[in-house]
Amino acid sequence: MRIAVFSDVHANLPALHAVLADIDAQQIDRVYCLGDLVGYGAYPNEVIELIRERAIPTIMGNYDEGVGFEKDDCGCAYRDAEMRRLGDISLAWTKEHVAPENKAFLRSLLPQIRLEVNGKRVLMVHGSPRKINEYLYEDRGQASLERTAKGADADVLVFGHTHLPYVKEVAGVLFVNTGSAGKPKDRDVRAAYAVIDFGQEVAVAIRRVAYDVPTAAAAVRASGLPPHFAELLETGRG
Repeated sequence: MRIAVFSDVHANLPALHAVLADIDAQQIDRVYCLGDLVGYGAYPNEVIELIRERAIPTIMGNYDEGVGFEKDDCGCAYRDAEMRRLGDISLAWTKEHVAPENKAFLRSLLPQIRLEVNGKRVLMVHGSPRKINEYLYEDRGQASLERTAKGADADVLVFGHTHLPYVKEVAGVLFVNTGSAGKPKDRDVRAAYAVIDFGQEVAVAIRRVAYDVPTAAAAVRASGLPPHFAELLETGRG
């Protein structure tokens, strides 16, 4: 059994098309999305509609929650006042532009997905098993990661939210951060997602997929969103 998991598309339609094309070219049995379909990018409705068309099981990300429920905060962590100002513009723009039926779809997304694959218990979340917007960074303290592993009640924990992919075993639990399909933060402009192969052993590949970054960036600049979001796509700084 081979599953593909992607996360954090953030309204980047060219990136989503490239990821799905790459998935379609492989021997994949199931496809899942860990949320944050919207925010920062210029194609929120188109991304939602493609996910709906493909009937991809999808978890609610913090940004999906913020837009779907018309919240005043997206649950994001901002480093400074300027980043918060830009984030507030993104949230307001996205809430204004997402169609009512697509907001209803965002409200219907799953809180988590549990599977058993070849005897392995798999838990998929957006941020962490505890909170939708908790950041499980790779360099987080070992004791904290071990508490997360113990509380997951799973053999494989799959998540996104940080936009920084990694694979790491913690206290017998395999942590898989898929990275971001539409807004990478590791200075690699390519889309990221994970392929998990449940054979005799669990094998994980973080795949990087080139996509039309200039088109995605140009759409951001033409949309009225802050041009800074386009620059982040062009540099892979999220």
